[in-house]
Amino acid sequence: MIERIVDPAKKKEIARTVLEALHDWFEVDESREKYIEESAGQIFLADREDDRYAGFLCLKETGRETVEIAVMGVLKEFHRRGIGRKLFDEARIAAKDAGYEFMQVKTVRMGVYEDYDITNRFYLSCGFKEFEVIEELWGKENPCQIYVMHLA
Repeated sequence: MIERIVDPAKKKEIARTVLEALHDWFEVDESREKYIEESAGQIFLADREDDRYAGFLCLKETGRETVEIAVMGVLKEFHRRGIGRKLFDEARIAAKDAGYEFMQVKTVRMGVYEDYDITNRFYLSCGFKEFEVIEELWGKENPCQIYVMHLA
């Protein structure tokens, strides 16, 4: 079940639990801590499975009419169960309800890492469109793929 979390401490607790369990994707301590800290002030959606949180998604304003999926994670044992899609669907509704017209997300370009190829295919299946690749953002070894979506 998807819940909107408003308590900043609870947001950080959920984000920490999930991101620390996803070390393959969030292995850089400084980046992971930044995601956790910033989650406290963002639109925060979490999926609760029985007595624990299986995943979460945060939305961050990047412009007057644009919101970004700042961070998203689903515990590995819950992958391929539709949780990511449910989180995205609720995020899209929340973004539209908040008056945003566009949504964006950044990930590593398709073809660089197999795990990120799965992530890319997920975002494409949600309806995102390729916008731009910026190699300078994260370095040539991790080219940043930006996807966008119109929320109308």
